[in-house]
Amino acid sequence: MAYPVYILSMSIRHGLLALLERGPRYGSQLRTEFESRTGSTWPLNVGQVYTTLNRLERDGMVAQGGEDAAGHTLYAITDSGRAELRTWFEKPVDRTSPARDELAIKLAMAVGAPGVDIRDVIQSQRRHTVKAMQDYTRLKARALLAVEGGGARERDDVAWLLVLEQLIFQTEAEARWLDHCESRLIRLSATAAAESPATGPVGPAAPGSPVGPAVPAVSNAPAGHATSSPGGPGTSSPGTPAASSPGAPAS
Repeated sequence: MAYPVYILSMSIRHGLLALLERGPRYGSQLRTEFESRTGSTWPLNVGQVYTTLNRLERDGMVAQGGEDAAGHTLYAITDSGRAELRTWFEKPVDRTSPARDELAIKLAMAVGAPGVDIRDVIQSQRRHTVKAMQDYTRLKARALLAVEGGGARERDDVAWLLVLEQLIFQTEAEARWLDHCESRLIRLSATAAAESPATGPVGPAAPGSPVGPAVPAVSNAPAGHATSSPGGPGTSSPGTPAASSPGAPAS
């Protein structure tokens, strides 16, 4: 099962250059090899491939190199393209300007939103995240069998295995973060309830004015719905309290 994920055009650009370094190829062949290398985790369409090839050709990083026996236009990497590819491999991926995360934005907007129980949002997402992790783990088992079996596709199978393990780590971390969010909200709610008598307004409150600090509406239920690890590459399970992992947010 492949979960649709937005892929940056920069990754497509350099991915195609990496495939072209192995020899001239035509558009649909590049799409097939890209998806084979990544296990179709980030599907491409032919239009994306040819649009990217046109831009690479405009920038002098690829050039058309004739046709194959079937009449397909072949593209070849240039010296400029090889230099760009080497730079991409050597330069770390920039994490100082992270891409927008829909889940983080959703939870941020859910805090204090009228008629929204943020704990329901968290629990719904946790169920989906754990299911995704289990699906990725099943795919990992298949990839491991393929790698151990060897064969002509071994390089693609190893590449797919690395992608799957990254997805497993990512979903495992997301499940732990959701557990932490729920624990955080429950603690804040309990603290606000304890402080409310002391910090509430003196005398009758005006109609519609809040009494005490506003906090997300969450039930005072036990936090951390433990979920068993589906055999991901990590040793911790998604339900483990966030404080047990290095670098977890402080309570």
